Amino acid sequence: MEKWRQSATAALTAPEETRASPQQTRKAHKRIKELEREVNRKDKALAETAALLVLSKKLSAVFGEGADE
Repeated sequence: MEKWRQSATAALTAPEETRASPQQTRKAHKRIKELEREVNRKDKALAETAALLVLSKKLSAVFGEGADE
């Protein structure tokens, strides 16, 4: 049992070389935030475009197909 515990503990502890440094962690966190902002911006733009498309179709339905010309 003790041998199993030692091998499990050794497998779970990561060597220092494979751990991310605090600087790498900050950079990764900053990059994640940038990507989240970009996704939010694009999501809002897509919602706006969809709303404009729906309004355009409703306008065409109310005034007929000649409203676009």
